[in-house]
Amino acid sequence: MDVTSITTAASTAPSGTAPPKITSDFNTFLRMLTVQMQNQDPLNPIDSADYAVQLATFSGVEQQVRTNQLLADLQSRFQQLGMAEMASWIGKEARSNAPIYYGGSPVTLSPNPAVGSTRAVLAVRDSAGNLVSREEIPVSTAPYKWLGGGMDGSPLPIGTYTITLESMNGQTLIDSRPVEHYARVREAKGGTTGTVLVLDGGIEVPAADVSALRDSE
Repeated sequence: MDVTSITTAASTAPSGTAPPKITSDFNTFLRMLTVQMQNQDPLNPIDSADYAVQLATFSGVEQQVRTNQLLADLQSRFQQLGMAEMASWIGKEARSNAPIYYGGSPVTLSPNPAVGSTRAVLAVRDSAGNLVSREEIPVSTAPYKWLGGGMDGSPLPIGTYTITLESMNGQTLIDSRPVEHYARVREAKGGTTGTVLVLDGGIEVPAADVSALRDSE
């Protein structure tokens, strides 16, 4: 019997029962190895080097499992520390290029027109990707209050929108990118890739994508 048979038995445990841990089976492995030695063919004994390989392999797997458990514990602790830091972000406004939730109030944008542009245009699309507004704004990096106007200037329905800043040189488009905006942080939660912030409207953005933070206006 070899290590493969032991690990396979662990992986095929019946549904609803916890599979035996490799770290708790080391003594079992030694007993099975002893039985294997006692029942070997005396005319064709197993090479002692094979026993050493089996023992070394099982020991290596056991150490790897322990290492993985230690790394998982460390990751959990780091996430807890990150969550503690993010607690102070709740209620503040974070700047990112996530989709925008328009609830009827102006939204502060942080445009960044491309170098060489002579015009800057906001292209607004709804959650279905339909173009619902185009609005020309000053070619400036100064904050801009987007009022949520549609093509005819009337307020857009409450909902989630994506705003792209189109940098133009005359009639030529030279750059197009999502425009950053400020939104209130409602919640911070852990995720598989790190801390995630929940903004107004339930919009989620990785904390690592936040480029600025400020007190709520």
